[in-house]
Amino acid sequence: MFGPDPLNPHPMPGFPQVCFIKNKIQNPAIIVGDYTYYDDPDGAENFERNVLYHFPFIGDKLVIGKFCAIARGVRFIMNGANHPMSGFSTYPFYIFGGGWEAAAPEAGELPFKGDTLIGNDVWIGYDSLIMPGVKIGDGAIISSRSVVTRDVAAYTVVGGNPAQPIKQRFDADVVVQLLNIAWWNWPVQKISQHLKAITAGDIAALKQAALS
Repeated sequence: MFGPDPLNPHPMPGFPQVCFIKNKIQNPAIIVGDYTYYDDPDGAENFERNVLYHFPFIGDKLVIGKFCAIARGVRFIMNGANHPMSGFSTYPFYIFGGGWEAAAPEAGELPFKGDTLIGNDVWIGYDSLIMPGVKIGDGAIISSRSVVTRDVAAYTVVGGNPAQPIKQRFDADVVVQLLNIAWWNWPVQKISQHLKAITAGDIAALKQAALS
């Protein structure tokens, strides 16, 4: 057998707090790759409750790659949380009706920062908050309780509020090679055969595995 079944929501027997969340997503505007898991003893299968202000009329998406590890309490703020800031008041009068709908913003007036895109093999630590339109590169690490307000480069560790780069995980030339290898796109049989190379820090060994 080549690894756990990606279609099994709870792949660890007796440990339901870990869920391969692709199997539980109902919202078509949330796209999650194989083997990405959410760890939460309060109901990991209810991951969608952590995607906030995600209103269909806004049209934004949350896209999460493969093999991501998402800790308990991680939240994604989507574009529906934004209020117009060009006028004197940011209060959303128009949503309450009663004649106030006349103050509804025109199309394009609401702040929109685009889709939120999380790469592959990203580790997002406990209680982190990801803001609208952020793009997090492959292999990045988000430290616990970070507030991510801007894009995070591949294989970068960030932390704090707002999150700032702490360090690069590998030299720039190694990062380029890792992105070219993109082991997460290999067939699962190949991944299973080369786990030691994937989890070690030997780029030569991983390159050799990629060629096998």
